[in-house]
Amino acid sequence: MVAAIISEFNPFHNGHKYLIDKVKSEHADLVIAIMSGNFVQRGDIAITDKFKRAKAALQNGCDLVVELPTVFALSSAEKFAKAGVQIANALGADILCFGAENDDIQKLIAVSDVFDDDKFKAKLKEYLSKGEYYPKAVSMATEELYSKEYADILSGANNTLAIEYIKALKNTSISPVAIKRNGSDHDSDDVCGNIASATHIRNLIKEQSQYDSFTNMTIDSYTDIQKFETAILYKLRTMTKDEIENLPDVSEGLHNRIFDCVRNSNSLEELYANLKTKRYTLARLRRIVMCAFLGITKELQNSDATYVRVLGVNDKGSRLLSTCKLPLMCKYPQDYNKLSDSAKSVYDIDIKAGELFPLAIVKGDNSYNELKSQIVKI
Repeated sequence: MVAAIISEFNPFHNGHKYLIDKVKSEHADLVIAIMSGNFVQRGDIAITDKFKRAKAALQNGCDLVVELPTVFALSSAEKFAKAGVQIANALGADILCFGAENDDIQKLIAVSDVFDDDKFKAKLKEYLSKGEYYPKAVSMATEELYSKEYADILSGANNTLAIEYIKALKNTSISPVAIKRNGSDHDSDDVCGNIASATHIRNLIKEQSQYDSFTNMTIDSYTDIQKFETAILYKLRTMTKDEIENLPDVSEGLHNRIFDCVRNSNSLEELYANLKTKRYTLARLRRIVMCAFLGITKELQNSDATYVRVLGVNDKGSRLLSTCKLPLMCKYPQDYNKLSDSAKSVYDIDIKAGELFPLAIVKGDNSYNELKSQIVKI
């Protein structure tokens, strides 16, 4: 049995190890991690580079680590899940495993079905037109049409992503497996034994406080998006309104607001404070800004996953590569030259993200080289 886990491992920590151990002991003998690269879904740069995180995943039970392209890593939960599932399907996964606040898979499937209901779609549109931001509008529409129990399920950050995975799996032969989340809540500063959220661990790393009880990674080189602050503001100020409107997740006149606010903001913190309203979550705004910085357009983000970039593999995982249904990216430029033009456009963003990455390193070795980095083999 082959299991896939769509992940970020930012950084890899004890909660991730618990999930992988659970998958291997109860569900599968081979685990694929489909992992965000050097930028992540919260609209930020990864704390440490993707090859170090891939190595940690291999050392802690994964057999194959491949990259979720940057174009999809910096997308909404729906597109993030869709691309991850496409890669899992190409690699022949039998099951997709994910952590969730609620591990009753039948209940999660039932909640996911509401998104196909025309009444729900109409009610959701009604709440959005009143200025509610998407997650709140979904919860309100669900409670009004179905039940508070369904709405409560949707209020869990991991449940929300789990439901997007289930929706993306509906036209595949891959089965969903929910595993009860163990330890701290998503983005929480609370600590539960030796498990803390990735957010808490990143904060400890940046504060140069002790973090080794929560992760077995040694992170001697870490990043901070603030290193890019001036470059990001410059990029946004030199974009036209039409270029901003063509960014993913920009709709309903948001391009006008971004165009105006960036001219009245002299820091990223100030920009996000000026942009944020009830309708737009901070994570969505950060992703839009990162997409602007990297040159990711609506067209690119609406495309499908069309290649599989291998970051790390062991002997057991290598057998999956020969049967992959998508082109493999293992060697640059040899494999790159075989890609379609549209696939190259997506991969070019990965290259750009990787080449910018070392410029954000605030402490440690900044010799990371995107094009010369070697696949991790264990």
